[in-house]
Amino acid sequence: MSDFNMREFYDRYCEALNAHEFDRMDEFVHESILSHGEPATRADVVAALKNIADAVPDFHWEIKEVAINGEILACHSVNHGTPTKEWLGVAPTGAPIEIDEFAIYRIHDGKFVQMSAVHDAEALKKQLAG
Repeated sequence: MSDFNMREFYDRYCEALNAHEFDRMDEFVHESILSHGEPATRADVVAALKNIADAVPDFHWEIKEVAINGEILACHSVNHGTPTKEWLGVAPTGAPIEIDEFAIYRIHDGKFVQMSAVHDAEALKKQLAG
């Protein structure tokens, strides 16, 4: 894997996310992963992404910082979008949201095998409520 460029891989992943090309996740996510420390599948990841895009059709991940150490990639992004459907139990108000996300991934043999992300859920819910 010495010729594998993790930053280029992550940039391609984010391009697919922002294009909402979730059918491409087989390029990036191993079939079986740990998601937030729990066993999950690529299909689970895709379902979660589709859920976001369904409620927030213009959802966009803006990468701010990336750090790489061995198989670990950490990222700070700012997520933007305007919900058009109920999301996280809150009806849409027409107001856009913007929230910081911090994610940590482990990449092995060219695919994510572990994924975790955190954001300020209370701040997000306040934005959603307007």
